[in-house]
Amino acid sequence: MVSRALCALPVLGCVGGSSVRAAMGARGIAAGALIWSSRKRCFCSIHANAGSNASATAVEDAEIRPAKKPVDEAVTPRSQDFSRWYLDVIDAAELADYGPVRGTMVIRPYGYAIWEFVQSWLDAKFKETGHSNMYFPQLIPYSFIEKETSHVEGFSPELALVTIGGGKELEEKLVVRPTSETMVNHMFAQWIRSHRDLPLLVNQWANVTRWERRTKPFIRTLEFLWQEGHTAHATAQEAEEEALRMIEVYRTFAVEQAAMPVIVGRKSRLERFAGAICTYTIEAMMGDRRALQAGTSHNLGQNFARAFETQFTDVNGDLQHIWQTSWGMSTRMVGGIIMTHGDDKGLMLPPKLAPIQVVIVPIWKKGDEQEAVLQAAHKVESLVRAAGIRVKLDTFDQRTPGWKFNHWELKGVPIRIEIGPKDVANNSVVVARRDVPGKAGKEFGIFMDRSVLIDHLRAKLDDIQSSLLARATEFRDSNIVDVNSYEELKAVIAEGKWARGPWCGSDDNETTVKEETGATIRCFPFDQPEAKTCIFTNKTAHEVAIFAKSY
Repeated sequence: MVSRALCALPVLGCVGGSSVRAAMGARGIAAGALIWSSRKRCFCSIHANAGSNASATAVEDAEIRPAKKPVDEAVTPRSQDFSRWYLDVIDAAELADYGPVRGTMVIRPYGYAIWEFVQSWLDAKFKETGHSNMYFPQLIPYSFIEKETSHVEGFSPELALVTIGGGKELEEKLVVRPTSETMVNHMFAQWIRSHRDLPLLVNQWANVTRWERRTKPFIRTLEFLWQEGHTAHATAQEAEEEALRMIEVYRTFAVEQAAMPVIVGRKSRLERFAGAICTYTIEAMMGDRRALQAGTSHNLGQNFARAFETQFTDVNGDLQHIWQTSWGMSTRMVGGIIMTHGDDKGLMLPPKLAPIQVVIVPIWKKGDEQEAVLQAAHKVESLVRAAGIRVKLDTFDQRTPGWKFNHWELKGVPIRIEIGPKDVANNSVVVARRDVPGKAGKEFGIFMDRSVLIDHLRAKLDDIQSSLLARATEFRDSNIVDVNSYEELKAVIAEGKWARGPWCGSDDNETTVKEETGATIRCFPFDQPEAKTCIFTNKTAHEVAIFAKSY
């Protein structure tokens, strides 16, 4: 196994026009990157310094980009190749594309619209719970990272460093933000003086950079978007309550908005955030039965406060270190939605997060039918839009209705309305559900009258949302197996399922399980069944853990 070396990113020089391609070709995509210099109005090339392991790391870090399929070709079936299916869906549904730098992605408008719905719901909840948005710098002095020992040990393999700026070598290396705990503490130490300044509750929407070896769009990329909340408190109890409050916010979002059933629990010591005393997580099962860590909330204790001397005067006039939390959810959630609900036809979006909830497809065969059908379609579009339902009328006349059906199914639109000449004559429409294929999902003769149509659409959207959650929950629960021995665990993991069993093993024991099975402890779930004998040590266990292979 090749160890990941620290990635230094010195600015090597400025290039413009066709020189960009030449510079990237000379260094190779795996090691190359470009940064826009606003001062020089050109691109500056940067590189990853992999030390003595450069060649081996470059091979291991290589990003495999499958060839794009023709527009009209169906996506690879999930059962045939889940990974290829996932990439096909992202490409065909126009969610994202690969960036020119290895491990980066360009989020396209349709994919970004899904992220915006994630943002809007979370942002409203953060403000309801007393948090304010702000922004911290992207470049962090390397000395900040070094102040908290476990933090630098945990993040060093993923750091991107800037060593040259403005054509000169910097006196101190700068870290391109992997997370903001160190920068936040530097500022908190300047803002917090008294217990009257607490609690301090902030959140930022930002991008972060982590030099990942193996990348996958939305799931694991060199750069990704997220929100990270940071709070400071006067007592340990307040910090713990905050960490639990925010993981509950994430759980609510996943279940109620993304229709994604999750298991809420505590991370093991090996899996918790670098620098935290406790990490809480929501774990979701994807369509290939791998686990996805969809959101985390960390109780940081006083670790960062002591490193940065972030202190306050309490009610008794004594100087105390603050207690802190941090928590985040990222664009990884978009990938989770794809892999939780998608099928062989493509995306299947929960209505609450779908950029388009209803698509209208007008159908005619003869030229003299077109005007009446389009007139009715525009009328229905106006009614649906006025009701606050996100709607799209597809009037593009260069594609057949059948092609449009497949296209909007691929993009995961929850409901399709079909309007043809007979429907116009009967003042009705056909309503088709994305989650129920074929004729079984179609309802004929739904009247166009507002009182009937809108109520019908709202009921169907609610039912689709509930059905997606129920289907995903059933799938998850049927693939979690209770085990009573290590041999049983290994057999369950080999089948690709999750194993749940009593655990009191050490860090070394946990590492052994990972090395021998490829599975990790996803969490110690809050909902704990009765624990018995540890599956690894045969000692009395007080907790049950869930093991699974993960993304």
